[in-house]
Amino acid sequence: MRQLRIPAVYMRGGTSKGVFFIAGDLPADPAQRDRTLLRVIGSPDRYGKHIDGMGGATSSTSKVVILSKSARPDCDVDYLFGQVAIDQPVVDWSGNCGNLSAAVGPFAISSGLVQAPTDGTATVRIWQANIAKKIIAHVQMAGGEVLESGDFELDGVAFPAAEIRLEFLDPAADEEGGGTGAMFPTGRQIDTLDVPILGRIEATLINAGNPTIFVEAASLGLRGTELQGAVNGDKELLALAEAVRAHGAVAMGLVKTPQDATAKRPHTPKLAFVARPADYVASDGKLVQAQSVDLLARIFSMGQLHHAMTGTGAVAIAAAAGIPGTIVHRLGLGGTDGRVRFGHPSGSLTVGAEAVEQADGWTVSKVVMSRSARRLMEGWVRIPAV
Repeated sequence: MRQLRIPAVYMRGGTSKGVFFIAGDLPADPAQRDRTLLRVIGSPDRYGKHIDGMGGATSSTSKVVILSKSARPDCDVDYLFGQVAIDQPVVDWSGNCGNLSAAVGPFAISSGLVQAPTDGTATVRIWQANIAKKIIAHVQMAGGEVLESGDFELDGVAFPAAEIRLEFLDPAADEEGGGTGAMFPTGRQIDTLDVPILGRIEATLINAGNPTIFVEAASLGLRGTELQGAVNGDKELLALAEAVRAHGAVAMGLVKTPQDATAKRPHTPKLAFVARPADYVASDGKLVQAQSVDLLARIFSMGQLHHAMTGTGAVAIAAAAGIPGTIVHRLGLGGTDGRVRFGHPSGSLTVGAEAVEQADGWTVSKVVMSRSARRLMEGWVRIPAV
């Protein structure tokens, strides 16, 4: 059988990994492109292991990124992100990956899409095509190459690396997939969802980074200190979380029915639960003390509890924490400088937001956070002709 040979780079960005492509190296037809990408990752895999593909059989490692030079005068590259389902033939293009956003600048530079200084800091202006938003990446350079080694430590990543500072500009989503495009699509900071298997539950529905649903941990019978092992083996809890997410998607105007959310839109909106600070032991055995964080946060991704925190989840947390009346704000007010430090299953993370109340409601002009990225492998991926 003839095998296709496609140029690609396998990269870590933040706490995620994905296969990166130049748009011109993939089929132009969207349906054929998606079939190609599914085969690259190894989906659908009825065994849930991705043995015959590049995917890692988790939501954090079953991802693809497509880059091209931008036609926009205010941006350098266009960045399209695909979340690949593990056991279904679905590539979900409905939202961004904040973690892999950290790898876009380095990939663009190393691929020759963007010119960068020999030394110092390169500024890469990124158009996030999924949600039609702009991201600014500040990438360190040394000797004409992207600097990947350094002493920046990111909880959820085993080894230190060079820091990449990301600015998510005006992160409230104006997406084509539905909804009003407002930061709070219902016009309220807190809504009540009526979920048949749970009852009535308070939720903050916010468009920031990605559409995100925030609920209190206690409303799901949780404490906010949970790690993956306590959640991902509990089928009833996962079904409950998906029901809340699906009903929230309807309330946000993203789908018409909860069934559509589960079948057609598994990537977004995200469901996150938050709680007041408490001591807990992170997944690497490190003690996270209550006084070191402003709140606790966990997020579901593709039906499973995330091992750390999605990058767009961090953006949503920062935005919601800066706006009075949200569930996130009332549980953890954060610092007076707009920064909030939250505990997640792998440790903690600090993000900052610039939130301003205007006559027509709240706006967030920018969310800032630091990540790191590294090229793991570069060359070609091979797949059977599709």
